[in-house]
Amino acid sequence: MFIAIGLWMILTIVGLAIGIAGYARFEGMSFVDAYVNAAMILSGMGPLGELKTAAGKVFAGSYAIFSGLVIVIATGFVLAPIFHRILHRFHVESKGD
Repeated sequence: MFIAIGLWMILTIVGLAIGIAGYARFEGMSFVDAYVNAAMILSGMGPLGELKTAAGKVFAGSYAIFSGLVIVIATGFVLAPIFHRILHRFHVESKGD
């Protein structure tokens, strides 16, 4: 579980860093504003501030798609060991065993 949680944290931090850098670059936001917008999109809530540039809007849309994929992948990392343990508990085996 520690490895799964570690992978989840790495994915989250990298995703957040990409969002902060993109909002700061394309929208000229301060670090705090870029952080809160990136965190809100990464968590699935949506952006807080109004986007003013076309590049910022394209980035925000692409980042939202990327964030959705990160959430699915990170959830898989965390839940896979739990489901694996459940399958062992019920003695579910593959055909090769």
